[in-house]
Amino acid sequence: MADAAVVAILAFSAGCSYTVPTPSAPLPTLEAGPPVIVPYTMQVGDLLGVKFYQNPDLNEEVVVRPDGKISLQLVGDVQAAGLTPDDLAADLTKKYTGELATPRISIIVRQFGGQRVYVSGEVTKPGEVILQGGMTLYQAIQDRGGFLNTAHRKQVIVVRRGPNGKPEGHVVDLRPVEDGFHPAEDVPLQPYDEVFVPRSKIANVNVWVEQYITKNIPPIPVAIPIQ
Repeated sequence: MADAAVVAILAFSAGCSYTVPTPSAPLPTLEAGPPVIVPYTMQVGDLLGVKFYQNPDLNEEVVVRPDGKISLQLVGDVQAAGLTPDDLAADLTKKYTGELATPRISIIVRQFGGQRVYVSGEVTKPGEVILQGGMTLYQAIQDRGGFLNTAHRKQVIVVRRGPNGKPEGHVVDLRPVEDGFHPAEDVPLQPYDEVFVPRSKIANVNVWVEQYITKNIPPIPVAIPIQ
């Protein structure tokens, strides 16, 4: 099952070029509490409403393609993934200057296509989880049917990209959460987190991340910063 879980993680993560802390570095533990609020950056699969205030005939709804771009009248392909709606609106205003007399453009994210995490390992139904607002690690595991009896609950691994876009392995002990003694120790998940529930203790999580994720994943076309 462990091998199958690794394959599933690789399929979900296909496209990410990773490096990890050196094996000798102490492994960080995710802290409980609210996630850091950062401006939303658009992702592949998002449905965007592009509104031209003085030229409504150009209004469109477009989906961010797998290459991170959208196609619009008059200007063609434009990068969208990795930008905030305000950033994209400013970029489009520049591109339409010359095409329109006074371009006034806004971007509305009408549907989120990239908000998901992947849960694998010793859970009943490994797979993707649609990330709802405020969803925690334990809730995501419950969404996939909960722990198997063989799960090593003391060392649930969350692989998350750091501020530099590189993956970092974090360990969370979910026993106090599952037992109900310290539910506040549960941690909020973030888009594109990868959760792995091992069967037994992993001696060096950093080495595990490097061997089974970093060295087997090619680069992705769009960087998605997560803090």
